[in-house]
Amino acid sequence: MNNRLALLLSTVLHPLLMPTYLFGALFLLTPELMGVSMLGFSAQGSLLLLVFLNTFVAPALLIYYFYRMGFIRSLHLDELRDRRIPYLTTLLIYTFSTYLFGWQLQPISDLAPQIAIILGSITFSIAIVALVSLRWKISAHATGIGGCMGALAGIFLRYGDSTLFYPFLLGILITGVLMSARLQLNAHTPSQITAGLSLGLSVSITAVFVFL
Repeated sequence: MNNRLALLLSTVLHPLLMPTYLFGALFLLTPELMGVSMLGFSAQGSLLLLVFLNTFVAPALLIYYFYRMGFIRSLHLDELRDRRIPYLTTLLIYTFSTYLFGWQLQPISDLAPQIAIILGSITFSIAIVALVSLRWKISAHATGIGGCMGALAGIFLRYGDSTLFYPFLLGILITGVLMSARLQLNAHTPSQITAGLSLGLSVSITAVFVFL
């Protein structure tokens, strides 16, 4: 794998895009389990768009603003000191999003509390990543895709929904490719990737089995 392909994969599979990918897959494959089966296709699309705006567009715009204002030196957040403000800001946005979907967005909060539960687990993972990143460069990419894999695995194991089996296998392949890309770019060490992946998996699986 060359650096150009590795950079493309790191961009397409950016941590901030993981919630949109995850909810898109769950809305499409398991709408009953997600509580959105009563919504039409266009309504589900609008809901997914709202997730995208809250979990990707809002934090991405703020991170770009910080870059333009000189608060961070690179949009890749390669250095620990560049990660602190963006991670804290992202944590605040995700906390607000969890509150929005869990309590304020009626009737979605009543019909599909599962969305807030999964968003809450993602927010908790971000909080841990932000805390660890004060001292150590844990992989946010690994945490993000680990969270997606953990959610798919947890729902599959708990509810036995066979429609998630092949997406889960595809996810394993994508995870391996993304981790290889991060190593190719020298963005992280194997231990940083392993820690991030373990964090994402453990938090999301726990959230599914305890709260979903």
